Amino acid sequence: MISDANEAAIDQIVATCNGDMRGALKALLLVNEQLEAELAQFYAAAGLDGMARGSNVLH
Repeated sequence: MISDANEAAIDQIVATCNGDMRGALKALLLVNEQLEAELAQFYAAAGLDGMARGSNVLH
């Protein structure tokens, strides 16, 4: 079950993309890639193997 907060966030993302669902998905994928890159940097800085933990990425 998706919470009201998640529903509101989804509505806001789609609205930001002028109702374009494909654009909203593309934006979310780009944000996810950026977050994964930042996480990999944190793992590297901490001397951890981030690839082992991040092996279940969706793209």
